[in-house]
Amino acid sequence: MHTAVDGARVPIRMWADPQSVEDAAMRQLHNVANLPWVQGLAVMPDVHYGKGATVGSVIAMREAVSPAAVGVDIGCGMSAVRTSLTATDLPDDLGVLRRRIESAVPVGFAMHRTPVNPARVPGTGGWQQFWSGFAHLHPGVRDMQDRARAQLGTLGGGNHFIEVCLEQSGPDADRVWLMLHSGSRGIGNELAKRHIDIARRLPHNADLPDPDLAVFVAGTPEMQAYRRDLFWAQDYAARNRATMLSLVQLALADVVPGTRFDTPISCHHNYVAEEVHDGVEVLVTRKGAIRAGSGDLGIIPGSMGTGSYIVRGLGNTRSFESASHGAGRRMSRTKARKTFTEADLAAQTAGVECRKDGGVVDEIPAAYKDIESVIAAQTDLVEVVTHLKQVICVKG
Repeated sequence: MHTAVDGARVPIRMWADPQSVEDAAMRQLHNVANLPWVQGLAVMPDVHYGKGATVGSVIAMREAVSPAAVGVDIGCGMSAVRTSLTATDLPDDLGVLRRRIESAVPVGFAMHRTPVNPARVPGTGGWQQFWSGFAHLHPGVRDMQDRARAQLGTLGGGNHFIEVCLEQSGPDADRVWLMLHSGSRGIGNELAKRHIDIARRLPHNADLPDPDLAVFVAGTPEMQAYRRDLFWAQDYAARNRATMLSLVQLALADVVPGTRFDTPISCHHNYVAEEVHDGVEVLVTRKGAIRAGSGDLGIIPGSMGTGSYIVRGLGNTRSFESASHGAGRRMSRTKARKTFTEADLAAQTAGVECRKDGGVVDEIPAAYKDIESVIAAQTDLVEVVTHLKQVICVKG
C-alpha cells in the first residue's frame, strides 16, 4: 500500500517506506513533484537516486516531458519466454549452454559482424519502415546507422543480462524460462544525451532546482524532435530484445533439439507513453517502472543470484497503473566494488553458471535491495504469476 508524502505541489505517492529512502533521492522526488507541468508522481518500492529523477519514478506530466527523467537508455526493459523444457532436459554441464548463448549474442562492447537478418526474428514486422526513420533522427547520429544495425541483437554491459531460469513452485515447477534485460544500446544513449543538452539550454528551464529536470513543452519544435527520436529509440529497444530472444531461443534449441516456446512477454521499464489518467491526457515517464494495467503481464527481476518474478498488473490508478522494475540498487557500483570481493560474488551466486570475476562484482546480489520485500510492498499493484530462479546468467 502507498503512503502520501506532502510538502510538494502534487502529492508524492510512495510504495516505499519514506524513512528508508536516501536524502538525495527524497530531494529529487520533491523537485519533480514541484515542477509546474507535473500532474502526479508515484514512487516504486525499488526507488533510489538517479540522474535528475530517481530510478523507480512514475511521472505524469501535462504537455511536457523531461529527457533526463527518461534517462539515457531509452526503452530499456525485459523479455521472457517459457519453454517446453524442464530442469532435467538441460545439459549436465550448464557451461555448454552458457557458452552457446554467449557465442550467439555479443555482450559488452561487442556487436554482430553482420547485422541479424530480420527474417530470424519471428513476430516482428515493419523493418523497412523502421529503418527508413533513421534518416529523420537528430543530425548528430546520422553517421551511426551501420553501428546501430550491428548492435541490434546485442546485450551491452552493466546490469543487462541473459538468463536461463526455472519456475520455483506450482504445477510447472522446474519449467525452463529464458529471460533477458537490455535497451536501445549506443544509438539510444546518443539520442538521449543530445536532447538532454538541448533541453538544458531552453530559457523556460533556467530557474529549475536541478538542471537535469529540464523539459520540452508541447507545441515546440524541440518537443516534436524529441518525441520523434524517443519513440524511434523505444521501438529499437523492443526490436533489440526481440532479436536477442530469438537468438537465445535458437541457441537453446541447438543444445536441446525439439525445444518449443510459448508467446514471449516483453515490457519497457525506462520509457514514455501517451496515456489518459483521471480524464487528463498526460505523458507518463516510467523511469525504472513497468506498466501494470489490469491484466498486463510484466517482469520484475532481482539480482544475478536471487531470481525474478512474472507478474500480472492490477490496474491501480493511484500508481498510474505502474509497478516496480526490479529490486533496485541499494548501493552504488563504486561502493559495491569497494565493499565486496570476487569470493563474496562466488558465494552469493553459488549454483548459478555465470561470471564470478572482478568485472561484475558491482552486480553482486548484496548491492541490490531484497526482491522479496520489493514484491511484498506492491501487492495492490501486481499479483505474482510465478517465481523464477536463474541457473545461468550471462553478463556483459
